[in-house]
Order: sequence, then C-alpha cells, then structure tokens
Amino acid sequence: MSTNRRADGSAGDADYGRIGEGYTSYRQPEPEFEAAIRAALGPARTVLNVGAGAGSYEPRDLAVTAVEPSAKMRAQRPADRVAAIDGTAESLPFDDDTFDAAMATFTVHQWSGLNAGLAEVRRVTRGPVVVLTCDPAALRKFWLHEYAPEAIDTEARRYPTVDAILAGLGGGSATSLPIPLRCVDGFGEAYYGRPERLLDPGARQANSAWSFVAPEVHERFETTLGNDLSSGAWDAKYGALRTQEHLDGSLVLIVSPG
Repeated sequence: MSTNRRADGSAGDADYGRIGEGYTSYRQPEPEFEAAIRAALGPARTVLNVGAGAGSYEPRDLAVTAVEPSAKMRAQRPADRVAAIDGTAESLPFDDDTFDAAMATFTVHQWSGLNAGLAEVRRVTRGPVVVLTCDPAALRKFWLHEYAPEAIDTEARRYPTVDAILAGLGGGSATSLPIPLRCVDGFGEAYYGRPERLLDPGARQANSAWSFVAPEVHERFETTLGNDLSSGAWDAKYGALRTQEHLDGSLVLIVSPG
C-alpha cells in the first residue's frame, strides 16, 4: 500500500519534519507504562517496534528491530538504541512470523492505513502484539476539552477505536492504563495535575493534535487557561487533580496474543 510521505518521510497526517524538533525534551518513556508494556511482551526475545519514533518503551533486554518513517524522529533516537529502519507499518520489509512479539506506542493514529498496518504487524509477528494508544471515546472527559475543544476533537477524530484495533489484530484484550501524576511522557493527559506545563508551546508541539489547530486557538488557550490559573478558577474546579496520584483517562494497552 502506498503512502503520501512528506519531505522527511512522515507517513501519517502529522508532519514530524516540522513539529518533531525537541520532541524528546518532552516525551520520555514513563516507567509505569514501560513496565506494563514489558510485561505484555512476555517471554519474547525478538520484538518489532512499529512507528518507533525516538525509541521510547523499547525493552533494553530484548533484540529490537525498529521501523520509523520520519527522518526527524529517527535522528532523535539515543545512541544506545538501535538505528531505525526507514519504513511504514503498511509495508513491512520482513518475512511472515519473523518476530516473537511486536509493539506500537502512540502511533496507530498516525498510520495512513490502519487495517493494512495492523495486518502487516500481525503477519510478521508470531506472538503478542502490544499497542499503547488512547481511546477516543474517553478523550473529552479531560479538562483540556473545556479550554481547547478543537485540539481534543482533533485527537478524537484521529485515534481509531479500540474495537477497530482489536478487529484489525484478530482479537485480544484492552486494559485501561492509569496515568501517574508526574508522568514523564508528555502527551496531553500527562499534565492533568500540572496545567501550567501546557502553557509551554514546546509541550503542545510534542502533541501532534496541536499542529492541526489554528494559531488563534493556541492564543485563546494560553489566555484563558493563564487567566484561570491566575484567578484560581482552574484550581477551584480541578485543583484536587494536583495531588491525585493517578488519572484513569483515555490511555489503553491493547494486547493481541497471536
């Protein structure tokens, strides 16, 4: 299946050649998610990471093969990670049943052909396929929807449903993954109890949905949230989140056993 790849190779709807700069300053692997993914991979010895980005969540004790279409993201992979192959989920250059397991984290919503990509991942994987993603049905519960509905609505349109992912993989299970208060992987809900962080344009840039909203949305968001933080209005409504150890948000871990 062909894809409309951008200048730096980005194969989905987001242009990581433009928004990928500084990504790893805000998006680091969260240890709690890392542990959940590693447990789901089970006794695998070889693992394929599809849409591998800068290498977050790749187990250090396994033989990893990484596939990432964006040159900007491949260039941000740490020196202790394997170099990523330039490729897309929809056309993987591997034989059937090559890998013990496969993983895909915060990426399936970027794929230009979800079903084709999932079928390819299933084809080349003998055992479990583990997908970390967000449930679009749960996104609008987050307080950010009150301040920037355009960004949340964009995310909800882009993320495939959990049922669609499970169907594409041939079945499996989906489990809600609680988000810790000091989550170091700066996707939107990671800042549920630290709203000030989202006033940083870099933090928003590390979340691709914000690249689809107009500059005036960013400006309105900064003004409105900034004013509510200064006046205490945000804390009056959501202040309990500042000390809430975990949030049951939209994050889900999907495991298809193979």
